[in-house]
Amino acid sequence: MVNARKPIGGPQEFAEAFKVPRETIHRLTRYAEVLTDWQKRTNLVGPSTLPVLWSRHFADSAQLCGLAPNARLWLDLGSGAGFPGLVIAIIQAGTPDFHMHLVESNRKKCAFLGEVARETEAPVDIHAMRIEELAESDQSLRPDVVSARALAPLPRLFELAAPFFGERTKGLFPKGREAEAELAAARKDWEFDFRLHPSLTTENSHIVGVTGLRPRATAKAGTP
Repeated sequence: MVNARKPIGGPQEFAEAFKVPRETIHRLTRYAEVLTDWQKRTNLVGPSTLPVLWSRHFADSAQLCGLAPNARLWLDLGSGAGFPGLVIAIIQAGTPDFHMHLVESNRKKCAFLGEVARETEAPVDIHAMRIEELAESDQSLRPDVVSARALAPLPRLFELAAPFFGERTKGLFPKGREAEAELAAARKDWEFDFRLHPSLTTENSHIVGVTGLRPRATAKAGTP
């Protein structure tokens, strides 16, 4: 497992940390090449993070795999440049029956995701629409995992994710120092069980694991 104190500077360190096969590294390397090319004309990631892509984006995304090793159907909300969803799909490309749904409303980012998916043969569906639109159009989608990175504070994120939660669905949401404050705020309107998993790549950060997400029942009128 990745060591948070050991920087992941490139493919070799990534392979050692996550124990992935050579083919996965080849696919991620191609991902990095396409991203670097697109970044010249489309702002996909913060420019300062491009030199540390393997640590800041690839490893930060890959760590979620270990929190749901048996997941076969995964939904990534607000996928942007593909973190964490597309990285996870590439890592799981050889896993039987694994499939990733990426939701992104920005058309240019969807075009980028499509090119990387073709180049890497990642098992993904790309939904070029708002999250609320997908919830309306596919009300039967109940993934094993719902993920989102840097999309919204947890109270709003729960609103977006809730329509996709089934009895066994787990939410995995990377958060920084604000995780506990956001959880407290979300408690006002939502009931859920959670676990804070320390980030393996970033100090003072966590992945918030959520199960049993449901709206909080309000007291009926006249109830003491």
